Amino acid sequence: MKRRSRPTALAAFAAAALLALTACSGSEDGADADGKTTLTFLSWTGEEQMEQVIDAFEEAHPEIAVETSYSPPVAEYIQALQTRVLSGTAPDVFLIAAENKTNLIDGEHVVDISGEDFVENVAPFNLETYGRDGAYYGLSLSSWAAGYLYNKELLAEVGYDAVPETWDEFLEMCAKLQDAGITPFLESVDQMPTTISAWIGAKNDGMDPSLDDQIFSGESTFAEQWMPELEEYNRVFEEGLMSPDVVGLDGDQVRDEFANERVAVINGGPWYIGALREANPDLDFEFSLVPAVDGGTPFAAGAASPGYAINSKADEDKQEAAKTFLRWLATPEAVELFQSLTNDVTVTSDFEPPVDPAFEPMVPSIREGKLYLPMIAWQRAEDVLNVEAVAQIQRMIRGEIEPEQVAEALDTKLAAS
Repeated sequence: MKRRSRPTALAAFAAAALLALTACSGSEDGADADGKTTLTFLSWTGEEQMEQVIDAFEEAHPEIAVETSYSPPVAEYIQALQTRVLSGTAPDVFLIAAENKTNLIDGEHVVDISGEDFVENVAPFNLETYGRDGAYYGLSLSSWAAGYLYNKELLAEVGYDAVPETWDEFLEMCAKLQDAGITPFLESVDQMPTTISAWIGAKNDGMDPSLDDQIFSGESTFAEQWMPELEEYNRVFEEGLMSPDVVGLDGDQVRDEFANERVAVINGGPWYIGALREANPDLDFEFSLVPAVDGGTPFAAGAASPGYAINSKADEDKQEAAKTFLRWLATPEAVELFQSLTNDVTVTSDFEPPVDPAFEPMVPSIREGKLYLPMIAWQRAEDVLNVEAVAQIQRMIRGEIEPEQVAEALDTKLAAS
């Protein structure tokens, strides 16, 4: 199972069985026959990047071996982890994320790491994202922001040097690109759309009580708070500026269309940079915030990155080895290595991450905390609400339902939670 790529359902089942066998094969003190402690770890960072991190850790700590399995974010990872948690075969270390933090914390499946020395240099925003009542359950070492990536040369063909700051102007630019024979815009919608997240974030910014406080307390509803943004988003499809066929594309496919210069603007974050540079070294692109809607300001989707969490059901020796792993991950050397492989904007105080020039427009939002992700802000049932939101937004894109039905479905799902 070590360092494999995206599992099929059968492979995930086999991995779970192997994890169970591994848990039974060590000695009573958690050590293997060769004296090493073997940790199991489920990563959502890809094998190409994470394998190098694991190799460096094992070199620094030869007394610990890490058996790593992989599952891609977001829905597939959440489901794979949930299956293992419920079956009692959860790995020793895994990721706590926006979509599963409530279930993991409420179910007491994760260890409180608030008293550990390795959290001392981590930004409070990141620790508190995966915490509750002064306890921290995830070691989040970076934050991310997503917005729009644009091809400078393609925009220049229709007279633009950057993405406009308002949605109306952006749609006007898309129409000009389309008239010039250029596919204007593709957004991956296999997850919560970047555009909608950024718009809700901009609307929420400065609200007191927050938009989500109002929804989850029953003072307001998704129908009241999300309707204008859903209607605006639907315009790009109603006006024929993005094909409903985008529902069939995942993020990597959208990225590849951009790398091959077949689309002018896509959504995305820093995780695309390395692949784009490798696929097309001559591509001249830059990031921008999502254009503002309804009198708002440009904003970014984003949040504290998922945090490394320790399985509370692991035995004491495994938990200690897991803490050694997390302690190493938080060192400047490990943070620097991970950042070089992922282009994440890390948030530890003892390492200043270099930033790709194309991503510079997004950095102030990260450093100022001007980021929003619904699944982080939602106060309960974030996993089922996220699945429902993505499914209903896809139905809206295909023209099967209207925007108000998306919001009504979310209210119904929340009421049933």
